[in-house]
This record gives sequence, structure tokens and C-alpha cells, in this order.
Amino acid sequence: MFESLSERLERSFKILKGQGKITEINVAETLKDVRRALLDADVNYKVAKQFTDEVKIKALGANVLTALKPSELMVKITHDELAKLMGTEKSDIDLQGNPSVILMAGLQGSGKTTHSGKLARFIKSKKGKNPLLVACDVYRPAAIDQLHVLGEQLGIEVFSDRENKNPVDIARKAVNYARQNSYNTVIVDTAGRLAIDEKMMQEISDIKSAINPNETLFVVDAMTGQDAVNTAKEFNDRLDFDGVILTKLDGDTRGGAALSIRRVVDKPIKFVGMGEKMDALDVFFPERMADRILGMGDIVSLVEKAQEQFDEEEARKLQKKIAKNQFNFNDFLKQIQQIKKMGNIKDLAGMIPGMGKAIKNMDIDDDAFKYIEAIIYSMTDQERENPMIINGSRKKRIAKGSGRDVQEVNKLIKQFMETRKMMKMMSNKGNMAKMMSGLKMPGAGR
Repeated sequence: MFESLSERLERSFKILKGQGKITEINVAETLKDVRRALLDADVNYKVAKQFTDEVKIKALGANVLTALKPSELMVKITHDELAKLMGTEKSDIDLQGNPSVILMAGLQGSGKTTHSGKLARFIKSKKGKNPLLVACDVYRPAAIDQLHVLGEQLGIEVFSDRENKNPVDIARKAVNYARQNSYNTVIVDTAGRLAIDEKMMQEISDIKSAINPNETLFVVDAMTGQDAVNTAKEFNDRLDFDGVILTKLDGDTRGGAALSIRRVVDKPIKFVGMGEKMDALDVFFPERMADRILGMGDIVSLVEKAQEQFDEEEARKLQKKIAKNQFNFNDFLKQIQQIKKMGNIKDLAGMIPGMGKAIKNMDIDDDAFKYIEAIIYSMTDQERENPMIINGSRKKRIAKGSGRDVQEVNKLIKQFMETRKMMKMMSNKGNMAKMMSGLKMPGAGR
């Protein structure tokens, strides 16, 4: 995501490196390159021009502090303007009312049904609500089936009426059902089309009028680029929606939709879909996204993801074990499993400042830990608890059981023992994560 744009912007700022001060000439040259980078990223032309004009005004009006070089000042101004372009602050979802009602709109294939499920999970787990999913796509039985499957996976009830072909009536009945059965949030999944047509727009307008939702969210595929922005404008002209869910932002996308939608329709991006898993829905923070676009990472989001997975009581127990040099392979296996729950490994690494560029061309598989896990799972309980007993014959058995070479088993055990020793030395500083990063993954990248 945004890799190409990030590289182009970095090259643009190099024009100012070595310059003693900001001038109209070097700013114009830099911003000409920035505008090209934005257009290549599929940002709307008018938005790209307005953006660079605003950066130019700020840059020429700024006094270069002695602590900042011209290129650094330009990066800061561009960062602030990028965040402003995308909305400056996050926009919360309105869950007032009993029940609160959320209407999902969008074209077919945008990920609307999947993201109805993701949003229900988010509202249940992060907001403590009791949501009801509603299947109002009466034209595609598969969409109703899909929503029921997602609901079953998430432990969330789905309201549907396969005999009823009137989506307005289904939506109205679902809201009444929610009131009578203690559901405090209703998420209505509506029908999409391959293209915008009058019948579809009238239908969703009628649903909106019937149920008077707290939020109407437009779901759009980021990979459709400028088409996403054009579609958003047409929907907004008709529905006056409240916010956007931008899907597939983890794909091979240039990111232009994320940078253009707010300015074109004047509605906030509220969520972004960053993967296929049901927990892969993130609140959209414009400033954090600006950080990532400019290669500054996103440590705040990384820490938040870690906090969701790491239990404080478990962490305290682990700290005691480290201090007593009792950290074992079972403990290590738990840490791996918690890291995997945080999301795509490459995306997580990209949140660390400076890492995005370093890992750009690296093939980091989500299964990168599988070789370590295979070796550990081939150990007996006794061997995992006490690695010191693993001798030559045990190593051969472990290698055979895991399908790896004895050398890889040796390497993992050696690195584990060295890391455990270092972790004990640094246990008072709580530096476990740094130490674990030193463990190489046998066979990774093969």
C-alpha cells in the first residue's frame, strides 16, 4: 500500500537536499515532482493541484528554523497537508439510539457483505454492543448465505426472509425485531450492482427513508482508483451518506482513492479494510496514514494491535520466568501465536519507522513462522520445558518429525539459548520484544 507513492515523494524531497533555503524556484521544482507522484498514484487531478498549491503557499510563507533543513521542513508541511486532505482527525461511528441503525451501500464486488460482518465484529468486540446483521440483498441468494456463514463464524445473529422480495419491508421488520429482542445495533447489508443504475439508487433511498439510519456508510474498493471516487460522488449526491469504508487497501493499490475521496465528497473515511480476516478492519486515522505514506511508520497503531493481543497478567508471569531464566519453547510458541494474531507480518513490519523501504522487496510470508513452529511441535513436552536436555539423538528425531534439517534444529536451539540469556540480562528493562527479533526463521523466504 502506497509503496510507489512513498518512493516518489522521497525522491521529490531530495531536490531540496543540500539547499540552504527554500526559494520559489526549488519549491516549484519539488512540487512539480510531488504532483506527478500524486497523479501516478491515481489521485484526482484537481485534488493533486489544490494540494500542491496549498503546500507551496505554506512552504513559501514558512520560516526555516535553524534546527530544520529545507527538505525536512517540506516533509513536515507535506505531512500536515496530507493529514488535512484525508480529514485531519478520525471520525467516530454514531451508535446512539436503541437500536442504532447502520445502512451499508455500495457496488457489487466492493466487499460490502464481508465488511458488514467485519463491522459487526468491531462493534461487538470494541464497542460492547449486541449487533444484528440484516440480509437485504434479495437478488443474490449467495449474498444471504454468505452473511449467515459470517454470522455463524462471529456468533452474531442474521435476520433474513428468503420468501420476501421487498428489501424495504425486510429492513423495517429487522429493526422491529431488534427492538423486541434486545439488539442495540442493526447493520443492514443491501444489494449492489455491477454499475450504478436508477433502480438500485431508488431502492436504497427507499430503505434509508424507511429505517432512518444513524449512519449510512458507503463501501468502496480502493483498487478501483478514480472510479471509486466517481462512484462515491454519485452515491453521495443521491444518498448523502455519512462516511466511507475503503476496502482492499492492503492490495496492489496506488492509494489515490484514500487521498481523494474526502476532498471530492466532503465525507470522512471511517474505516479501512486491510485484509481478508474478519478482524482486518481498522479505524481510519488520517495523521497515521500520512505518517505511513511518508515512510514514518505507524508505531501507535502497532502498539494498539499488540495491546489487543497481549494479556497484562500473562506478561507479568512471563517477566518473572525470564528473570529466573525459565523462559522455554512453550512460552516462545505462545509469543509467536500472539504476534500472528496481530495481522499480516509484512504490514506490521511496515509500521516500524524506516522498515517499509527496507522490506519492500522482501518476500515475507504470513507463514514465515511455520518452520519454527514445526520444529517446536516436534519436541516432547519435556524438551519444550527444558531445552537443555535436547542432545544429538533428540535433535535427529525432532528434525525428522518436523521435516527440517538437523542444522536448522541446531540453529534454532542455539539462537533460542543465546536469546534467553540476553533476555535474562535485560529483563529489568522489559526488552523482550527486541531480543526476540534476533531469532531468524529457518527456511524463511524459500
